[in-house]
Amino acid sequence: MKKILYVVLDGLGDTPVKELGNKTPLEAALTPNMDRLAQAGRSGVVHTVAKGVAPESDIAVISLLGYDAHKYYTGRGPLESFAEGLDVKDGNVAFRVNFATAEDDAKTIKDRRVGRNLTTEEAALLSREINSKVTLTNATFEFKNTIGHRGILVIRAMHNQLSAWITNTDPAYDREGVFGLAKEKFEPYVDESKPMPGYEDSKPAIEAAALLNEFTVKSHKVLQEAAINKKRIADGKVPANIILSRDAGDHLPKFPPMQELYGVKFGSFVEMPVEKGIALLTSIAIVDVPSNTGHSDVDYAVWAKIALQKIKDFDGLYIHIKGPDEPGHDGDFNKKKASIEAIDKHFFGNLLPQLKLKDTIVVITADHSTPCKLKAHSADPAPLIITGGNIKPDGTLSFSEKAAQAGSIGEMLGKDLMGLLIKTAKE
Repeated sequence: MKKILYVVLDGLGDTPVKELGNKTPLEAALTPNMDRLAQAGRSGVVHTVAKGVAPESDIAVISLLGYDAHKYYTGRGPLESFAEGLDVKDGNVAFRVNFATAEDDAKTIKDRRVGRNLTTEEAALLSREINSKVTLTNATFEFKNTIGHRGILVIRAMHNQLSAWITNTDPAYDREGVFGLAKEKFEPYVDESKPMPGYEDSKPAIEAAALLNEFTVKSHKVLQEAAINKKRIADGKVPANIILSRDAGDHLPKFPPMQELYGVKFGSFVEMPVEKGIALLTSIAIVDVPSNTGHSDVDYAVWAKIALQKIKDFDGLYIHIKGPDEPGHDGDFNKKKASIEAIDKHFFGNLLPQLKLKDTIVVITADHSTPCKLKAHSADPAPLIITGGNIKPDGTLSFSEKAAQAGSIGEMLGKDLMGLLIKTAKE
């Protein structure tokens, strides 16, 4: 069996941008290495969860790893909390959260991500204040910052179990059943959590929503008075003075191990807690890589070197690169284009000269599209190329959304991709 190198570029897909000559950032980017891979293989597009769905990264990654998200998913909160070492028992409610900036009314949101300049060190100090100064009625909680403005929250009732069938306080995300869905448009106001339709009379859901609202109000008061925020204001920065919560889950998912499901041993390079949580819960090995320096020429070159070393130890490596997603959310098409070029030059440019393509299946796709025009995830399918091994070229000339649409693979669902890759690796 040939090795599988499975590279997912977070938020890669986009729509044409007028300022880029009506090209997407991927089409406008200089990507000779990925283009060369496209020319040597086959292309198509992936609806990572389902056609017409604008997925969050978690359900998209679960699907791309070959699991049916409808069957196994229990919410993003439990995934990230587990990855960060927080205990999530059945009946606890776990959330993915953002530090955000609210006006003095504590309702109007000025910035959902604190200007993207809240340091992990600042967030850790703010987390410490929340944990030490906030108390809830008949419940305990653990709050932990993760990376930058991101964090997790687990609420545990003292006397009974809670239900996760409650709405978000983060207005940018909706819920469709257990799935979190990014909204294309939303009003910039902190939402009040309520039981979801069908659970209005559920005491566990009523209590969970009330506790989340209590936490939101009380943590805001603590954050307003925090020395870190007063210093940020004095320095001309926006304060991290409100917590926005979403994607509640009240138990951990029970995935069958990857090796049991597909008969392959995978390792993974992941940057964010959600991908780490999914890897751990699917028994995919975490490959340790140095902390991100913020310099793509250094970081991607190191990842390429480690990938070449570690692929010898596994049947395949899953490599999730965050790069293009953040500038997509910020609407910065030039920065997104530059991020794609950096991945091509420093990751693939260092990887491909030493990779035996004849013995390796290389896959490049995305977990979702994050169009700069929307500043949010969309339902647009992700471009896909599969190359290496005995794959015959299908005439694709470049790696882009438009070229992928015309590829011989056609359209497919994310959950079917892993099976195709393993079959291809065995040919």
